[in-house]
Amino acid sequence: MCGIFCLLSLSPTHCEWDKTVYEHLKRRGPNSSQDLTVIGGNPRYQCLFSAHVLHMRGSLTPQPLQDDTGNVLVWNGEVFGGLPVMPGENDTAVVARWLSSCSSPSEILSVLSSIRGPWGFVYYQKAGDYLWFGRDFFGRRSLLWKFDAEVLTLTSVAAHTSGSDQFSWQEVPAVGVYRIDLKAVTEAGAVTFEVYPWARAGNDVISTCSGTISESVPSGCTVVMNQLGLVLASPVCPLNMSTPKSLNETEAHLNSHSSVKDLEQLLASRETNDEVNCLIDVLSEAVRRRVQSLPFHVQDHPPNDDHASVAILFSGGIDSMILAALADRHIPAHQPIDLLNVAFKLQESKKQKASSAKNPKKHINKPTDCKTDGAASQTPSPFAVPDRITGKAGLMELQDLNPERRWNFVEINVTQEELQKMRQGRICHLVHPLNTVLDDSIGCAVWFAARGTGFVMEDNDQRPFTSPAKVILTGIGADEQLAGYSRHRVRFKTAGHEGLIQELAMELGRISSRNLGRDDRVIGDHGKEARFPYLDEDVVSYLNSLPVWVKADLSLPRGVGEKLLLRLTAKQLGLGQSAVLPKRAMQFGSRIAKMEDSHEKASDKCTRLFTG
Repeated sequence: MCGIFCLLSLSPTHCEWDKTVYEHLKRRGPNSSQDLTVIGGNPRYQCLFSAHVLHMRGSLTPQPLQDDTGNVLVWNGEVFGGLPVMPGENDTAVVARWLSSCSSPSEILSVLSSIRGPWGFVYYQKAGDYLWFGRDFFGRRSLLWKFDAEVLTLTSVAAHTSGSDQFSWQEVPAVGVYRIDLKAVTEAGAVTFEVYPWARAGNDVISTCSGTISESVPSGCTVVMNQLGLVLASPVCPLNMSTPKSLNETEAHLNSHSSVKDLEQLLASRETNDEVNCLIDVLSEAVRRRVQSLPFHVQDHPPNDDHASVAILFSGGIDSMILAALADRHIPAHQPIDLLNVAFKLQESKKQKASSAKNPKKHINKPTDCKTDGAASQTPSPFAVPDRITGKAGLMELQDLNPERRWNFVEINVTQEELQKMRQGRICHLVHPLNTVLDDSIGCAVWFAARGTGFVMEDNDQRPFTSPAKVILTGIGADEQLAGYSRHRVRFKTAGHEGLIQELAMELGRISSRNLGRDDRVIGDHGKEARFPYLDEDVVSYLNSLPVWVKADLSLPRGVGEKLLLRLTAKQLGLGQSAVLPKRAMQFGSRIAKMEDSHEKASDKCTRLFTG
């Protein structure tokens, strides 16, 4: 994880940038900060590069990284496959070495196409005066752009300014990579981007790419398709678009009880069992890559201490439970795993407030849930939200699965006062340029969860705790591929399997703009790195290869039909009741949605992000 920045000035005398942005970038990369300026001759231009490194692999490699011939790379990514990275090597140095060997656009595209893992980058190619930049196929790393007064800015994270801004930040669309021919920058001060799109099966690449970019291209800039018609090879196989010939193909699944026994019956099918085992294999390998690509020595701690290196955004739901169970396979037994569980304080009703005023001792807020002593008069904890309840139940399942492991269940409790303070001071800048009620709710919940500051139980008592883990696994991508949202069920009812397939294709296509850039900015603000096992290229390819009715059977009730294949996987891994928990969105499970205006719609513009 890094904070990367590039400012291209067409007027070299004007090269100032917002120092608030610098501070946001520095929090993303606390281990090394460095700036580098490149000045072009004819025409005159200036590129200011700034990079802030979170040291994750191999030896610490400061950025911007400039090679002997003058090429410059700022890289925010992880190479989990495709390019050979030896255990002691740093992937930034490896990528820079490969790019330096390229002499043509097709060779650069070949290198980028081969990388398996998340990335965002800016690369100055001195030979030819070219500036390349872009995001990976899914957009798992944030990159924003803005053009203002002959200055193009590219950055991992920006800063929100109050008032209307004609030159507003936008996310760089993850439709391909872009190249600027710095020799061709016009005297009028305009910038033209050549786009090299990802090849996406079943789509008109040019029209789809142009339509997506046109919605967010900075004012004063133009985008053209590269003249050679070159594309980046897709890292995943096409989505299986087949539909069942008849309902008989799903009749074996048509039970009406959402219970663990239903899943056990389905596991008795050899074909289903084979598919479950294949998913376990490919997902386990995806988790292994993400929990073992770590620094040799965690700074400020001895290498074999009891501090967790990996944490999981944890609700006790099926997505996070499976990640925990698979991480348990690949993390040394003596190391703990931190389970980050966030809860927003439940607001008291008028009746509760009246009761509290009469008997204040009964309603003292404590950082823990109430004791389960059966006393009817016991006041429940204001943090006993649904995700806290299922999280504790999930913890017990994991403890049964591996009682030798130390599972740190981190109870992260957030009051409305702290929420408002951190939203105005930090989170509004990280969510930006997204601005809906949903972005606010999820952005705030993920920010507090990733910070990892709360309490853990120790000897039947709570003690303050902050997770030191630099890697955070998140379950995003499971719902989008396995029909986990309620809208998938609605689409299935109205348009059958064909409509459901179209919905799933759309979900994965827009995940970069709806989720991933925001989550990367929010988690990275703590000097931690988000990793997404469900969006591993091999996992996506395997799920894409399966017919839709194997992944989900929405004729079954909630808690079984959606993400059916994943529920079968959970049962195969030895998990219990968590395998049949219905989907519950983070903003509702953590109860952040209850803290604010209950009449808002998720798609409404969120005024709270623009106050202060």
